[in-house]
Amino acid sequence: MNAPVSFRLGYVPGVTPGKWARIWADRRADVPLELVSATTGEAVEQVRERALDAGLVRLPIDRTGLRAIPLYTETTVVVVPKDHLLTAAEETSVDELADAVVLRPADDSLVWPGAGPGQRAAYEPPTTAEAVELVAAGVGLLVLPQSLARLHHRRDLTYRPLTDAPTSTVVLTWPDAENSELMEEFIGVVRGRTVNSTRTPTQKAEPAKRDTRPAKKTPARRTPPRRGTRRR
Repeated sequence: MNAPVSFRLGYVPGVTPGKWARIWADRRADVPLELVSATTGEAVEQVRERALDAGLVRLPIDRTGLRAIPLYTETTVVVVPKDHLLTAAEETSVDELADAVVLRPADDSLVWPGAGPGQRAAYEPPTTAEAVELVAAGVGLLVLPQSLARLHHRRDLTYRPLTDAPTSTVVLTWPDAENSELMEEFIGVVRGRTVNSTRTPTQKAEPAKRDTRPAKKTPARRTPPRRGTRRR
């Protein structure tokens, strides 16, 4: 007996595949969508090894043996204590961080030119989650994509958009090979294709039904006689 077919999708923290999962469930109820949480490095390696069918990850990645399409660009924010001076404005800039200690966790997804903003902390936390804890302890500030700030939300912290900071782009990546039917369908889901799109082969529009009813007979039209002539 063959094992049931499924589509395995990896996703990194902060990325929310719920909308696409619901659309997939509506269109392909016969193929379960398995969601696998992973870091970008883990997801990319598992996609390359075919342990995952595809992954939702943040750039930059090593694209060797992979295809990738950009989905959206995230807003970059700075996480600060609620009573911090930066909360006086609705948004701030990198220059405003020059005198601040800015934490740089090992899993930082932003690519900075040079050393990046602010002063480097004496201790570099291994994870974003630990860096958030250090911000709450007053050790420094943290710059990261807004989705991660929401994921690690704390009541004693807030964040402000950082207008001139590098941004993070989320992409869909999958093995660089001929696309399977399921892979093509999932690309259609994330790109917003409709059910009847010609790029989704398993969902075709139903052909129009042929009208088999007999045609109605039109009664013959009688030609009136010409004036001045008798009808016989």
